[in-house]
Amino acid sequence: MNAATRLFIEMHADDDVHQLAFLAARYPDVDMPFALNQIAGRRMARTKLPLWASTEGLIYPPHLSMEQCSSEQTAIYKAALVHRISMFISSQSSVRTQLLPLQWVDLTGGMGVDFSFIAPLFQRSVYVERQSQLCEMARNNFLLLGLERSEVVCADATDYLREMEPTDWIYLDPARRNENGGKTVLMSDCMPDVTQLLNTLLDKARCVLLKLSPMLDWQYAVSVLNREECIVREVHIVAVKNECKELLLVLSRSCFWQTDTPCEHRLSVICSNDSETFSYDFTEENKAFLSVFQDTLLPGMFLYEPYSSLMKAGAFALFSARFEVASIAAHSHLFVSQHLVPGVFGRKFQIKAISSLNKKELKAALQGINQANIAVRNFPMSVAELRKRLRLREGGAVYIFATTDTQNQKRLLICEKI
Repeated sequence: MNAATRLFIEMHADDDVHQLAFLAARYPDVDMPFALNQIAGRRMARTKLPLWASTEGLIYPPHLSMEQCSSEQTAIYKAALVHRISMFISSQSSVRTQLLPLQWVDLTGGMGVDFSFIAPLFQRSVYVERQSQLCEMARNNFLLLGLERSEVVCADATDYLREMEPTDWIYLDPARRNENGGKTVLMSDCMPDVTQLLNTLLDKARCVLLKLSPMLDWQYAVSVLNREECIVREVHIVAVKNECKELLLVLSRSCFWQTDTPCEHRLSVICSNDSETFSYDFTEENKAFLSVFQDTLLPGMFLYEPYSSLMKAGAFALFSARFEVASIAAHSHLFVSQHLVPGVFGRKFQIKAISSLNKKELKAALQGINQANIAVRNFPMSVAELRKRLRLREGGAVYIFATTDTQNQKRLLICEKI
């Protein structure tokens, strides 16, 4: 980056990049495509990566990479996960130490967001990336972020894995796009293919942290990865603002989890949403009983919608049992109680009115309402179809849940968020 480009970026940091693009002819010494990319990247980083945005001199990748990279919030979550497990393993060792394991290897470095938050936990961290331009960017950024002990290696992940020395942790975030740029979900369609590298990964590391598509069925992923020599120890379903962002799996050799003694092969599932978590042993969910509400739904009752990460986990019976709330119907995924239950892992509402699809009932229930947030659960119409039928604009303080009760009656629950 030359001095003219750097100055242009500093002077126009808050300007509209689309308008700036028309000024290219007036600034012949400025690398305009690069400058515009940096201005847009830093602007996005202010909300997605506040720590990065506050660090002068960082270089940002193209817009698509910025959209796909981890947020600061999810990177911090992964760092806390790695720290907790590392300290647990250390506490079980015959040689007690407060030091974390010595080395962390990120085989799919990319933009380096996850690496930048996890690397400080270790005495030595290695960032591996096959694209040379990303490696150059990482070298610049890591120094500015204070990661002097980090090593940047430009290499193919699979090639580096086969030649590397054993380490304590390996992190892998396989590329989830095919040759045509389309999104992929299955592990076997990602690059690199974890299912083909599993033995090598566990030969090289005590623990493997694997990031997969949030669209993937986590139980299917566990069934594919659980083998005689490998066990999935933890599943993390990470949501931000009630939107599932990441599926994380922690793997190790099946012969041990603690460093000294064999232990039971137990699978922990952790659902998170911002600062809230819902954790359980998978066997606990299998033993839980789903309570189904058998009485008449009435205004004044309280309604609960589990957060998206728990929806993804499918732990509805355990949700019902743990919070002592009843499902409106077996497949509604909405729960009710007579009195407000504190601490529920989900959104909380109070039912203000209940209506069928009868025009007269609807008119009375929706009187004075011209906009609402609409959701459908076990209901024969889509949100768009229902919104058109109700003639309601999107948004506002009213929430309408369309569902089917235990008597197979279609019901609209008009609610107020708590």
